[in-house]
Amino acid sequence: MKANYNYPIDYSWSTQEITDVLSFFNHVEKFYEGKVARVDFLDSYKKFKTIVPSKMQEKQLDREFENLSGYSTYRAIQEAKASDKQFIRSEK
Repeated sequence: MKANYNYPIDYSWSTQEITDVLSFFNHVEKFYEGKVARVDFLDSYKKFKTIVPSKMQEKQLDREFENLSGYSTYRAIQEAKASDKQFIRSEK
């Protein structure tokens, strides 16, 4: 993880939407830095997708977040969807 980075957010989002997007990014960080409950991770992703329904915008935010933090939301989502474990973490 890179130290002291800003999250990619859209300032046109409401306070609740920003909170939900930041929660998703926090779950991605937990996935890479330790472990996170799979259900909680997927729930935060579902909320994220209601705010960012466009695949193009999702990919753009993933690239920005990965450039800033070193963590890929895409890889975390793919591993979470493929897993049947209660808790998930990065295997790297």
